[in-house]
Amino acid sequence: MFVKSVMIPKHKTYYVEETVFVKDALELLNKHEIDGMPVVSGSDYVGLITRNTIFEAAFYSEEDKTTFMETTPVGQIVKGKENTVIEDEIFEETLMKMKDVPLISVVDKEHRLLGIVTRAEVLDQFQSVFGMNKKGLRIVFSSVETEGRILKLSEITRQFHQNIISLTTFDDADKLVRRIVMKVSYH
Repeated sequence: MFVKSVMIPKHKTYYVEETVFVKDALELLNKHEIDGMPVVSGSDYVGLITRNTIFEAAFYSEEDKTTFMETTPVGQIVKGKENTVIEDEIFEETLMKMKDVPLISVVDKEHRLLGIVTRAEVLDQFQSVFGMNKKGLRIVFSSVETEGRILKLSEITRQFHQNIISLTTFDDADKLVRRIVMKVSYH
């Protein structure tokens, strides 16, 4: 799956120009109950503004809070200019980049803002991967890493007339062993 499959397109995204003052950006964050949004210069992505960024910058500012909020453009305090994904990248690329931010901006090769991926979309995808939205029985086991292991597992599942809802594998502590998490429907 690609990033573009789960991104919220720019026309449905809240974002601000880099010249907008911090006070106005914070009001927009509060009004829409969001934790962060992209900052642009025209259509070019400049960075990310979050509540945390605003509060941290205000705390360390030499100016009093009111002056800082009313006279500082968000372009001066943005972070994460390089912490973006391209729409054609695989979805998993968003995971590590989203570690400390509420969203990741999706840009094209010219670094123009195309949309965002939020933590909510990431969580929705994990729910889907693990079949959490369907009733079933989850089976977890470890298996020696061998060719055809998943094929054998699917044949056993078919013999018992079960449908596999989800199947995920993980490295176990031992590099020759895999943990397999399978969810099957039950009748």
